[in-house]
This record gives sequence, C-alpha cells and structure tokens, in this order.
Amino acid sequence: MVRRVSTIHFIGGEKGGVGKSVVARLLAQYCIDTELPFVALDADGSNGTLLRYYRDYSRPVDLQRFESADEILLLASEEPNRRVVVDLPAQAERALWTWIGESGVLQMASELGVQVVFWHVMGEGKESLLALERLLSHPAEGVRYCVVRNFGRGKDFSLFDKSEARQLLEQRGATVIDLADLHGPAMQKIDRFDASFWAAAHNPLVGAESITRMERQRIGIWLRGAYEQIGQLGTSL
Repeated sequence: MVRRVSTIHFIGGEKGGVGKSVVARLLAQYCIDTELPFVALDADGSNGTLLRYYRDYSRPVDLQRFESADEILLLASEEPNRRVVVDLPAQAERALWTWIGESGVLQMASELGVQVVFWHVMGEGKESLLALERLLSHPAEGVRYCVVRNFGRGKDFSLFDKSEARQLLEQRGATVIDLADLHGPAMQKIDRFDASFWAAAHNPLVGAESITRMERQRIGIWLRGAYEQIGQLGTSL
C-alpha cells in the first residue's frame, strides 16, 4: 500500500489586503466540503480570520516562537493524508523563513514524507510581484507553489504574466489559478455575520433578513468556481 503524504499549505502573499485570508477560508471550506482531513492554523494574531470563521477546525500559531511554529510540522507528520492550512499574516516572511531555515523544516518535511506548498495570493500591482520574487529566491527543493491571481484585487495581471517570475514558476511546475471577484456587498454580509462561505450560500438562517436569495445564488456560483480552480492543484492538495 502507498502511504498518502500529508501537506502543509502556507497561504501568503506578504502584502496586506491581497486576499490571503479569503483564500485560506476557501481552502478550509474546500476541505470540509470534499471531506479531506485537515487542520487550520491561524498565524495572524491581530485578525485571526480562520479562528473567527472556522473556529471548530482552527487553532492559533505564533511564528515568532519556534515551539509554537513547530506544531505546523508536527500536525502534518502525526497523521497521513492530513492537510495543514496555515494563514500567514502580512509581513510574515522574515519570521517564517527564520523558523524554516534554523529548524531545517524543508529537509525534515522531506524525510517525513510531508509535502510543502507555498501559496502566493496577489493583486495586480508591482508590490505583489516583488513579494513573489522574494518567495522564489528562497530554497525551493521539494516544495511546490500555487499563485492566486485575485481578481477581487485587480483586473490586469499582465505585469505578472510577462515577468521572469512567471517563467520561473513554469519551470518549477507551479500552479497558477484565478480567483474571481465576488460582488462587494455579498462579501461584506458574509463578514458581518461571521459566516462560513457554505453557510452564506446555503443556510437561510444565516443573515436571514439581509442576505438575499440572489446573493446566496451568487455566492454559491462563486464558491463552485473557486473549487474548480483549487482542484487544479491535483496531487498538491
């Protein structure tokens, strides 16, 4: 029998406001709806988005404390076929790579049969591209990448599409997916009621007097589209 490896998903983008936490929530919801075993770790001490929306599946992690950050790898290694979804805050690069480098995380993950996927959520601006270039400058052996072009944070990604970073991603076998823009008022209502994406789309008791039937339909269509994109990761999930 072939042992199915566990996977650590680092959901980042370095720059604030590009939609990292939305993508982390989507991945958590995807795991729930497709019945994939997972645990979510929220590294954003100021916002705690996963702890807010998916509290039954989430726990905090502090990247500044190695004994706390070590839980990421421990959780991935203790159970086969588990996904560990880590929602990274803005400006987490230094703390994350200090822990990875000084603890030999990538080497240990390889020895334990744990797959590591770095997600980079980006808007259309140059800052997102520069952050991606910094990510790609770190050790890459044995890791995989998923870049999310978030159309809720821009419409023109030609700067990225024509970049050397895009070419390097292709050489490394990365996955590039698109996240469609969800109508602003619908997302605002989801946030107002602290609702999971599934509940906002399908549970009429959530925001009963606020979220309209058409908005629930719109959220459901957006969610299915996001799932199709996430599914492109294939074995990287």
